[in-house]
Amino acid sequence: MMTTQTRDTLKELLNLAWPVVLARIGIMTMGLTDAIVVGHYASRELAYHSLAWAPSSVVLTTAVGLMMGVQIVTARLRGEGRHGEIGAVLRRGMVYALQIGIASMLALSIFGPWVMQSVHFGEGLGEGASGPLVVFALSMPFYLVSVAAQFFLEGLSKPKPGMWAMWVANGVNIGLNLLLVPDLPGLGFDGAIASAWATFGARLALAVFLVIYIVRLPEAKAWNLWVKPARDRVTEREQVKVGVGAGASNFFEVGGFAAMTLIAGLLGANETASWAIVINMSAIVFMLPMGLSSATGVLVGRAYGARDRAGVMRAGLVGIGVVAALALVVALVIWPTSELLVRIYTLDPALVAIAAPALVLATLFFVADGIQVVAAQANRAAGDVWWPSIMHFVSYVLIMMPIGWVLAHRMGVDGLVWAVIIASLVSGALLTGRFLRVARRLP
Repeated sequence: MMTTQTRDTLKELLNLAWPVVLARIGIMTMGLTDAIVVGHYASRELAYHSLAWAPSSVVLTTAVGLMMGVQIVTARLRGEGRHGEIGAVLRRGMVYALQIGIASMLALSIFGPWVMQSVHFGEGLGEGASGPLVVFALSMPFYLVSVAAQFFLEGLSKPKPGMWAMWVANGVNIGLNLLLVPDLPGLGFDGAIASAWATFGARLALAVFLVIYIVRLPEAKAWNLWVKPARDRVTEREQVKVGVGAGASNFFEVGGFAAMTLIAGLLGANETASWAIVINMSAIVFMLPMGLSSATGVLVGRAYGARDRAGVMRAGLVGIGVVAALALVVALVIWPTSELLVRIYTLDPALVAIAAPALVLATLFFVADGIQVVAAQANRAAGDVWWPSIMHFVSYVLIMMPIGWVLAHRMGVDGLVWAVIIASLVSGALLTGRFLRVARRLP
């Protein structure tokens, strides 16, 4: 029977999670919009877009992980009752966002096209992907500013503004895609690079919306948002440490998936586009556990700050249980409708024949993938920063990448999906076991 405390935790988790889930779905809806508009414009342009997104997604997701300290440390300070120090977390976060964003922009712009054209993809795929990659790079600083702002609000248990901001940005993205991809204004560019410019405009709008919202909040003065904080090296180090740990995990995981995309690129244009459809749909589903992981991290972090060991365990296990149940429901819905979902992206019979069965197979990793991301965030919020990164390295680099290489050349896109299934099962088991051990050992 569920206790009153567990019921209260579940209620608070769901109240925090649904706006975050919708915000995370909004992130992927941008990618879905891009893929649908570009895919219906030209299948080859969808392959360009997919290849350009692969390296940029590794850098972007790693950078987003580096910002995770904003959310976790904000939640912990609330749990400790140190409300006057919350503004310092956001100030540091914004500085980190600009530093990391500019560095990422320069790295992608300089090295990205060289990598694209050095790998022998064939069929002109590398050259076609270089332009969109550079445009994605230019939007990095704006996007990371928006991430810092969104994580700050989530750490304060105020996730709804971030949700609304994300959907405003989606409206901007849809409008720009429909306008630019077919080059209705006659600007001289279309397809994948035009869609990348639509993403640029949407990310800029998102950052502006969230920054204006935060600076207008009446609580900003109580948080000392406008006061230069005294140096607190312990909190600074913790914010950086949480971010580096999360960034490393994201790098290993997304880097592994980017490697899968590059392997698909070596198989041919149809395989690349089909894998793009499967992984985009899977990524949209993944936003559900991502949102739940964020809410779980806030509750665990707050309990950790309040030195509430039972609260840490309860919040983590409730989050893991909820994500397992919801991911199973989603898998059971997508399984019989996979071909209809693929046809949203493309009507090309060759692509549908490859992508539809691969999407059916992908439903097998939804539950394990959801559990691993929630468990990883619960571990970080409970002070265990480095083991989740190590476990992601084992699962997605040492296991998934070599298995994906072997199976892809034997089974095509289905082989890539089997590699993800195996890696997700390993990661989910390791991280859940680690959380149970960490929570039991807390003082």
